[in-house]
Amino acid sequence: MSWDRQIILKNPAEIAIMREAGRVNASVHAAIRELLQPGVSTADLDAAAEEVLRKHGAVSPFKGYGYPPFPNSITVSINEELVHGIPSAKRKLQEGDLVSVDCGTLLEGYVGDSAFSAGVGKISARAQKLLDVTEQALQQGIAKMHSGNHTGDVSAAIQQYVESHGFFVTREYTGHGVGRNMHEGPQVPNYGKPGTGVLLRPGMVIALEPMVLVGTSRTKVLADKWTVVSADGSLTAHFEHSVAVTEGEPILLTVL
Repeated sequence: MSWDRQIILKNPAEIAIMREAGRVNASVHAAIRELLQPGVSTADLDAAAEEVLRKHGAVSPFKGYGYPPFPNSITVSINEELVHGIPSAKRKLQEGDLVSVDCGTLLEGYVGDSAFSAGVGKISARAQKLLDVTEQALQQGIAKMHSGNHTGDVSAAIQQYVESHGFFVTREYTGHGVGRNMHEGPQVPNYGKPGTGVLLRPGMVIALEPMVLVGTSRTKVLADKWTVVSADGSLTAHFEHSVAVTEGEPILLTVL
């Protein structure tokens, strides 16, 4: 079934719960950012995330998701790894790495979903530009999250900003609605045409997530059946927020 047939509008009480889940998710991000230094393993980051989730009486909707079941509470993707990297005690962060962390929080039956990318120590100018462009592309998409716009307006804003800086957006992975389920309708690609797609209405909550690559839009999945990498081995970055559409300004749910 298409996610576009699973659009579930949220009432103010539900959005308030999702705001709390989002705050917990942002707290997970803050804890992980503190640990981003050479020698730390990606499993250490996962353990830190689980500690924050436990403290708030929450769990990760990532753990056990999909097939094969995802084994951890967060995904940690490094350099050419775009999304869905599996944490491991053997994988140690190194100076100059570009790390993308995606996490979800399930609290009181609702999901908060967000992601960020950051450098480890001193990173290259190219990597820093990639971070800046990807994060700003997310802001460009959020600015279009107004009732009466279409998902294509959001998608086009992301695509145009990224491509104007010489980078590429993935064509295979998208933003999505979020609520009681981690993936609901509508799907929101990182490319599109203004005025097309699903009409945005108050009560929609969408996880926007620009996934940007330096050298190509093409990707491939590694043998672990989860980790997605750029087809040419070039750098990647990923930022995400869960955003509520209202009668007025969009509300960021996944911030402190």
